[in-house]
Formats: sequence, C-alpha cells, structure tokens
Amino acid sequence: MNQAIIPAPVACYCRVSTENQIENYSIDEQRERLEAFCKARGWSSPTMFIDPGFSGGNLERPALRKMLEQVRAGKFGIVVVYKLDRLSRSQKDTLYLIEDVFNKNDVSFVSVCENFDTSTPFGKAMIGILSVFAQLEKDQITERFTMGRIGRAKSGLFHGGGNAPTGYDYIDGHLVVNDYQAMQVKEVFSRFLRGESVHSIQRKMHEKYGGWSSHSLVYNVLKNSLYIGTIKFGKREYEGEHTPIIDPKDFYNVQRLLSKRSADGTQSQKTPFRAGFLLSGLVVCGNCGARYHGNHGYYKCYSRAKSDKKYIIDPDCKNPNMKIDELDSFVRREISRAALDPSAILEKHPPVPADNRRAILTEKLNTIKEQTDRLVELYQTAEIPLSSVTERLKGLEEERSLLEKQILELPEGIADHRAEWLDNISQYKKLLDTADVSAGRMYVASVIQKIIVQKSGEIKIEWRI
Repeated sequence: MNQAIIPAPVACYCRVSTENQIENYSIDEQRERLEAFCKARGWSSPTMFIDPGFSGGNLERPALRKMLEQVRAGKFGIVVVYKLDRLSRSQKDTLYLIEDVFNKNDVSFVSVCENFDTSTPFGKAMIGILSVFAQLEKDQITERFTMGRIGRAKSGLFHGGGNAPTGYDYIDGHLVVNDYQAMQVKEVFSRFLRGESVHSIQRKMHEKYGGWSSHSLVYNVLKNSLYIGTIKFGKREYEGEHTPIIDPKDFYNVQRLLSKRSADGTQSQKTPFRAGFLLSGLVVCGNCGARYHGNHGYYKCYSRAKSDKKYIIDPDCKNPNMKIDELDSFVRREISRAALDPSAILEKHPPVPADNRRAILTEKLNTIKEQTDRLVELYQTAEIPLSSVTERLKGLEEERSLLEKQILELPEGIADHRAEWLDNISQYKKLLDTADVSAGRMYVASVIQKIIVQKSGEIKIEWRI
C-alpha cells in the first residue's frame, strides 16, 4: 500500500506599501488569491505573514523577518507570494532571499503571477536571469552613489554617512565645527609637531579627555586633509565649504614628518623622528627652508646634500653645513641660559591673550549638566528605565570630572603654551643629565620650535612660546 505524501508546511507572504493600499493586490486580495492557490495545489492551512504599509525597497519588515527566522529554523518547506515585487522590489534582495535563505534551507519559492517555482527546471533557470538583473541593479546603484558623492565633493560638501570626523558635527548636510573636539584636534597636531609619538599622544589624550581609544584614530586625524578645509573623494581634493581647524603649514609639516617616518621604516606608534642626533628634525635652512639632517659628523641642508630628492626645495642652495658637536653644544648652552633667566626670553615674547579654551570647556560642562538633568527628569516620568539611567549617568559623571579637572588646570592671564614652556624649560637638567639621544631630542623639542641656520652661519632659535 502506497503511503500518502504529506505536503511540506507552507508560508504565504503578503506586503503592501501605504501608497498601494488601493491597488488590485491589496492585503485582502493577496490573501484570498494565495489561499485559493494553495488549496488548488493541495497545500492546506498555509501560515500567513503580513506586512501592511511597508516598503519593498529593503528587508527591514517585521513579518518578513519573522518568516525568515522560521524558514531558517526548518519550519517551512515552501514560501509563496502573489507577485515577486511583494517579496522585494530589489532584484538583488530577491536573489539573496532565494539563493542564500530559501535554497540553503531546502525551501521552494513560488510566485503566483509570474508562475515562478524554484522546484522546477524553469524556476531554477529564472534564478540565473535574476542574478544578471541583480548585478545590473547593483552596478547602477553604485554608479549613482559615486556620482552623488563626486557632486557633493565638487560643491565642497562632506559626503555624509556614518559619523562626522572628530572636530565637527554633521548638521543638515553640512560640517559645523565642534569647538570642544576641535580643541582636541589642534592639541593632537601640536603634540605631534613637538615630537611626541602617536602612542604617547593617544595615551595622553585618552587620560585627559577620554575617548581617543586607539593609535589609528590619532594617525587618521593627522592624515586627514579635511582639517585644512578640503574635501577628498578618490584621489582628488576639492575646496570645502566647511571651516578649517588646522593651519595648512602645520598640516603639511605633519605630512612630511609622517612620510619621513614611513621612509625610515618605523611604525605608527613610534616617534616620527629617527632620533640618531639630538637636533634631528629641528634644524631648518634659513636660505631655502628645507630641513637639515645629520650625516658624517655634520647637520646638512637636504637641498644642498641632495641625499633625498623628496626633501629638496632649492637644488642650488649653498647654506653652510654645521658640525653636529658644535651645534648641539650651542643649543645646550642656550637652553641652560634660558632656564636660568627665562624672563629674558619671555620679554621678547609678550603674553598673548589667553585662548578660548576656558569658554569651550565651560560650555561643554554646561551641556553635560543639562544632559544629566534631562536624564533624571526622564527617569522621574518613567520614560526611561533605571538601568539605562545609571549607565548613562556614570558616563556623564566621568566626562564631567575630566572637564572640571581641565578647567582647574588652566592658568589665569597667559596662554597655556607659555605656562607649559616655563615648566619645561625649568627641567633643563633632564637634557644635561641624560645620555639617551631620543629622550634628549624630545626634551629639546618641548622648548624649541626650530633652529634656523642662516646663510652667514648665524644660528637663530625660535622658542616654543
């Protein structure tokens, strides 16, 4: 006696977008026709999954997601729709559902209107046709997306999407400077130009501000030309409509240092200078503006030495070479003299108005307090659970504590960098006592911006004030 074949459980999916409620394939119409189709095939008691008022442009639909979960769990052997575009209006998504969900779970897919059935040879052939159209659709979307981004870049607009770069907020399609973050970006560039390593900058920025959780974040900030007012797409840069944060001169100095580090074979977490000599990276030609480098007992202008083409500025430069021992000794004496009488240096650099850091930090602190008050209010009105309030309040409290500490540490009356220079120059014995060239170089960079060798051989020091 032949055993009766039990049909596989059937799932029927119905969808209609809001604007299509009055079309011939309304929810009731789809349900009725699907039930009739299943009855004619001998498929009894199909399970209905219905998404009323949902677009077919994506797969984020509650009933569809529920059905797919049950398909993956092996609860159905057949999925039926009234028309292919009820499942999805995207050829790419349709192909994904058929190949990566239904077929992989041994589920047949049937579309009533198109007479599409993946259990038949014709239905399997149709999958290949769908894949061609899906690739075409993907290529067209990519082309439109790329053209849109190029258009925005040419107009000076940030491409959007994801998070705004550190230092900016993305508001109504435009980059707007976030003063608190911009202050941090400036500090990163300043620290790097003083000779600090990426590793050191990341650690200190994290301790001071929170966030800054990886070396790559610091490195990406240092490499991003958006901070000088440009928008980059592909290999081209366009003038941006946003406000720059970093001076172009500082930005390109950073890029030269990063390139030098890469050429030296060092990694991102190490110092950008190959500190083989006390003044590496600090000596500058007063004639052509190129850097000096140590070689065979002398600091030599790159342009004159012609040892590295990418650092040559004026191939005809004749600026003098300087003996390494003599120039190092001269700089040590000048630092000792400045440490013993810093007022003589400060007289030549009158105090500049204090920067706006206090105002920026205070404004950020007020924002934190407002957010805290708002959280408490939401909890009191039972709009947010206690667990969420506790976690978010803890984060805000940590941020508030860091901000208050930074405000307390700000000196009154003079700009931060003058106070920092006074503190650094007072520790000049670090330079005299250390035999570590790298440590000595880092100290020199903390008090001296650059050392200029004039054509006459005279040495000019620009202090980091």
